[in-house]
Amino acid sequence: MKGFLDSFFKLKERDTDWRREVVGGITAFVTMAYIIFVNPQIMSAAGMDPGTVMLATCLASAAGTLLMGLYANAPFGLAPGMGINAFFAYTLCGTMGYTWEQGLGAVLLSGIIFVVVSVTGLRSRIIAEIPLHLKKAIGVGIGLFILYIGLKNASLLAFTADPGSFVPLGGGMKLDSSIIPTLSFASDSAKLALIGLFLNVAFLLRGTKGGMLLGIILTSALGCYLQFFSGWQLGLHLPGAMPVGNLGDTFGKCLSGVMQLFDISNGIGTMLLSVFSVLITMTIADMFDTIGTVLATASRANLVDEEGNIVNGERILLADAAATVMGAFFGTSTVTTYVESSAGAAAGARTGLAAVVTALLFGGSVFLAPFLGMVPAAATAPILVVVGILMSADIGGIDWHDLEKAIPAYCTMTIMCFGYNIADGIAVGFVTYSFVKLVVGKWQDVTWLVRVLTVIFLVRFGMMLL
Repeated sequence: MKGFLDSFFKLKERDTDWRREVVGGITAFVTMAYIIFVNPQIMSAAGMDPGTVMLATCLASAAGTLLMGLYANAPFGLAPGMGINAFFAYTLCGTMGYTWEQGLGAVLLSGIIFVVVSVTGLRSRIIAEIPLHLKKAIGVGIGLFILYIGLKNASLLAFTADPGSFVPLGGGMKLDSSIIPTLSFASDSAKLALIGLFLNVAFLLRGTKGGMLLGIILTSALGCYLQFFSGWQLGLHLPGAMPVGNLGDTFGKCLSGVMQLFDISNGIGTMLLSVFSVLITMTIADMFDTIGTVLATASRANLVDEEGNIVNGERILLADAAATVMGAFFGTSTVTTYVESSAGAAAGARTGLAAVVTALLFGGSVFLAPFLGMVPAAATAPILVVVGILMSADIGGIDWHDLEKAIPAYCTMTIMCFGYNIADGIAVGFVTYSFVKLVVGKWQDVTWLVRVLTVIFLVRFGMMLL
């Protein structure tokens, strides 16, 4: 058995052994496992059953990570990506009004696009065409968006009416049109979430491995005690008191979702523009996240050669792309490589054997589904805040003294957060960037890809004026 593992995963060649790989795989899983509880909370906003989403999350993560281990021989864990799941639930199925079936259809199509551009080698080239400060701004903007959602789900924001803003309704009636958020600790959920937030920040600062998962467990345990013995109202359910979920409700629904996406009842032009805009947004967001994550994690695992190339880089990107397709079939948002995998690399993981271990643990996690009802939103919301903070780390990489870079970056981030729409933020960022370059006489610096995207987004905004 040892001989087979050594030859298949090249353990000796990468200066490791099966014990280090097992420890690394377990470590990666512990740092990633929070997604098992967080993803159902987010995807439920799209109208999906949390129990079913939890099953889909576990199985899709297991399948994607197993593929990464066996095909690419890389110690990377995969799971539904933070940020893109928020786009799915709050923008695609919320603001834009798509059904979750259509959302899964969009995930499937974007996954197919990933596979094509990975096979052809276009993926890296496309990434290179996008200005660096826009890439960073998109990541920061998604981080701010997630942070805002976390505060909202934690009930730490109360929404009140602005008495100075009214819209006439006719007949002398007026409706207050301005709703503003204010900080609040009034509800039981807010108080528990505040405790969970302090716990998670403390774990983060101390570098506790698996800190986010531990934060969810401790906050949920405290929530159970407070609800069942102290009368707090947290909406918890004992195991068996709520349906676990039926994977058959989501499996393969992405196929019918694709058909629904191409509904021409509002005109072929409107349909094509809408679908293209959605796919571009999902593709761009995932591409940036994946490339950055793979580079960082590969470096930590000593999988970067002397020329800076990633060992088995093409296979890694293809496995990541195929995982998105599998995730769509299981019934979850885009599955992607997790930066938390670097924790496994730090623990010694160097090969796909670690990924296989992580995959097996994800597969075994389906048995946690009956306990999902014991995890309150107040336990998962602090994770969104922490992840949002971590995703905003690149804000320092933007040159704020250079207005040519600062203006598009600022517009991208603020529109994403305050406009509550990731797609609009990306669109505004590209349009603003092109406008700035045109004004200062540097239109030649705008790449062909950015020019094409700018035109598409301008057409989209133009149709919104009609």
